[in-house]
Amino acid sequence: MPVPQTNYQNIEATRNSDWLEPSQRSSKRSRWIVIGSVITLVVLVAAGIALGVTLSKKSSNNSSSSSSSSSAAPAGTNPNDPSNFPKNTALQQSFYGIAYTPLGSQLPDCGNNLTEVIEDIQLLSQLTTRIRLYGADCNQSSLVLAAIQATKVNMKVYLGNYPAVDDNGAAYERQRGEIQTALQQYGGANVLGVTVGNEFILDYITQQGQTDPNGSAGQAAAAMLIPWITDTRSMLASLGLSNITVGNADAGSYFNNEVLSSVDYGMSNVHPWFANQTIDYAANWTADFFQTYNVDLAQNLTNKPTMFIAETGWPTGTSELNYSPNDGPSLASVANLQIFIDTFACQATKNGTGYFFFEFCDEPWKATTFGGVEGFWGLFDSNKNLKNITIPTC
Repeated sequence: MPVPQTNYQNIEATRNSDWLEPSQRSSKRSRWIVIGSVITLVVLVAAGIALGVTLSKKSSNNSSSSSSSSSAAPAGTNPNDPSNFPKNTALQQSFYGIAYTPLGSQLPDCGNNLTEVIEDIQLLSQLTTRIRLYGADCNQSSLVLAAIQATKVNMKVYLGNYPAVDDNGAAYERQRGEIQTALQQYGGANVLGVTVGNEFILDYITQQGQTDPNGSAGQAAAAMLIPWITDTRSMLASLGLSNITVGNADAGSYFNNEVLSSVDYGMSNVHPWFANQTIDYAANWTADFFQTYNVDLAQNLTNKPTMFIAETGWPTGTSELNYSPNDGPSLASVANLQIFIDTFACQATKNGTGYFFFEFCDEPWKATTFGGVEGFWGLFDSNKNLKNITIPTC
């Protein structure tokens, strides 16, 4: 039987008290992100520019060498025309959206580059027409927009600004500049929204030793977030892009009502794995939790923000670091990832649920830094090989 929803607060079991993906938590990031000057990379996309030109020559310690440092064009690709690329017959455009961060997009070791992002977009475009980013550091907003335009695929993106809870807005301002530069250069035709904040309420109230997103700590966090949301709207308006929506992302149980009342959309992280659900009930539990604790909540607010599932998926393995045999009632395995895809993806699309499957590919640095299942959530492995799964036709 499924674990009762009321017990779910996006907290992982005994192995680790942090339920979420650590690469996306500002409190976790602060251990290794050095706030410094960001070198603005110049993105050159034109019909005659070869894919071998990269925007960053610094390799990232946090990304795999096979997926971040290669400058060769994908096999079968015309390097002068990224829109001419071979299609993988194993891929189907069956996902509403996919969560995506280019490998090598964490400060201070920016190691992403246009060649690799183009290859990612070519693969992603065969699975979905929507992706979401988490942040804007390391020029990732410009890289993604450049890659979409170079490949000429049908792809829209939710850009992300990932502010920290403890730097007086420095991370917000830095990423706001990155997003503004990307929009000035590439326009907003491929942009659906800008998400301000990712698990900001969760991070802040956890640091304060509280759990209620609408308690005193939650209200203090909202008082920081809402001016940034308003400022982002003003920035978009100044560019003539008021049609681009502005939203917020947080853990499924940690939305602050005032923040949700200030946005066009909310993105909710809903992970059955971290709620200790069996694979047999994972899909139904995800749908029920999202409807009860997110969609219904939003409908009770005056502005009625559109709600999306920002992250959901199933891990396929675990590392020895922080490993526990009691990680959950169902194994982290490729076979169970297949079950979750089969029972959730097409049904969610049919029911009109907007979701972003977590995630594009495995990230090995998470396994070595945080351990457990953190590095094994991809549809693809870290070398961008599709795992032994079958993508359903929705």
